[in-house]
Amino acid sequence: MFFFFMIRRPPRSTLFPYTTLFRSILVLLIIYELAVGSLPAIKAFGWRFLFTSKWDPVTKQFGALTFIFGTLVTSALAILLAAPLGVGLAVYLVEIAPKKLRGPVSFLVDLLAAIPSVVYGLWGLFVMAPWLQRVVEPWLARNFGWLPFFQGPAYGVGILAGGLILTIMILPTIVSISREVIATTPRSLRQAVYALGSTRWEMIKGAMLPYARSGITGAVMLGLGRALGETMAITMVIGNRPEISTSLFAPAQTMASLIANEFTEATYSLYISSLVEIGLVLFAITIILNIAARLLISRIAR
Repeated sequence: MFFFFMIRRPPRSTLFPYTTLFRSILVLLIIYELAVGSLPAIKAFGWRFLFTSKWDPVTKQFGALTFIFGTLVTSALAILLAAPLGVGLAVYLVEIAPKKLRGPVSFLVDLLAAIPSVVYGLWGLFVMAPWLQRVVEPWLARNFGWLPFFQGPAYGVGILAGGLILTIMILPTIVSISREVIATTPRSLRQAVYALGSTRWEMIKGAMLPYARSGITGAVMLGLGRALGETMAITMVIGNRPEISTSLFAPAQTMASLIANEFTEATYSLYISSLVEIGLVLFAITIILNIAARLLISRIAR
């Protein structure tokens, strides 16, 4: 007992450098393992791997362009839909919604983040995809068919379905973080803007959103990071066809869905190595996104 009291507990602050170092080492180990695993594919295809769309395990020809396209397009579509909707909902909950409504709506939005991705995928496959096929995609084709994005047969599953399911999945992240950041706007700043004769909308546009701009940007980037790496839900609704198409109705495939679908079917080393290189490319895109987000947030904060 005396020995126990003689032990001096280190301050909590000294733990953070060690945890940061551990995380850095873990990231480096992941990069190392992915690089070693993808080395045969890198030697076989070189930079052509990133710019070739052919993926044929029978002839041992592999290229990642199709899957990079599917990943970036579905993630971009999700951000284009989720960012304004999420920020708008956050502003509504903080500034406009009645107090009796804020709690239940905030709880429901936060609850969306706890739903497993496979449940989203099942809902998207059996509920959203048939609705898109029967209602949404025919309507878009009739009214906006002159655009290349809304041409072709209505499959239900495809890029549009993948983008919508990602929108629903990243919306809680954007709403929750944006809501907390917007709520920190000083009351004195709001009152000062109102004292100048501004309306509520002018106060939100001219004072609240600029004040919370860096936090909102971080929330959007965090949502984009989740959209890039999502696997199960997007696998179930995107159609899993390795092709590049300008139509949002067409099936496609992402890097994550490719790995989920084909890793257990890889029967020789070059096939496995190509899939591992797909993972390395996805990891590299995620790192680049995080670096860009850090630079953007620091620039906005300045």
